[in-house]
Amino acid sequence: MRKHDDARRAFLIGAAAGAGAAAGVAFDAFAQAPEQHKATDAPATDAQATAHVHSGGHGAFLNDEDSATVAAFVERIMPGAPGKPGGSDAGVLNYIDLALSGAYADLQDFYRRGLTALDAYCRKTHNAPFARLDAGKQNEVIAALEQGKATDFTWPTQQAFFNTLRTHTMEGMFADPIYGGNKDFAGWRLVGFPGAQPVFSAEDMASKEAFTRVPIIGLQSQAAMQRG
Repeated sequence: MRKHDDARRAFLIGAAAGAGAAAGVAFDAFAQAPEQHKATDAPATDAQATAHVHSGGHGAFLNDEDSATVAAFVERIMPGAPGKPGGSDAGVLNYIDLALSGAYADLQDFYRRGLTALDAYCRKTHNAPFARLDAGKQNEVIAALEQGKATDFTWPTQQAFFNTLRTHTMEGMFADPIYGGNKDFAGWRLVGFPGAQPVFSAEDMASKEAFTRVPIIGLQSQAAMQRG
């Protein structure tokens, strides 16, 4: 179990770092989202995202049952470990819930049907919904989805559902905190990304080491600095 979690975490961290951390490819997910997924309303502010976390990290779209399933799924996709934050630590549930009520509102039915099919498969296979399975069985279920071996899925397909939740987990882990995830810069600290710094020296750009000279800066803080 521990080896499985370590391998999954290492793969996703490597994917995030290799996707262009400094360029913000993985860390400004809404700005990079396909046109059909962009919202006309503004993203959540840090204050709104924080208030949402205090309400349990859901409620904008997800109900209690669905949020428990998504939270459990996210933690298996990006499992935490001592000194290494996982999806729960980074507030990924909060990110997904806010996104589904705004920028990803067109995916609401996708999530509803996918979560229903997921629990139907888990009840048939393991006699319990996904959120109530132990981590080992949850990993088995996720592997079945990824490999196209799970039943009870029509639309979305099992693999489309898995790929979407994995993508949204990555976004919530590494996008700017202004969107409701990456709580306390957990994802950025994990990969050594400094955030929306106003300027980098030539030495900074050439360095292969994590940038640690100044505090991590998010979009909200950068906007305040520019106004000041």
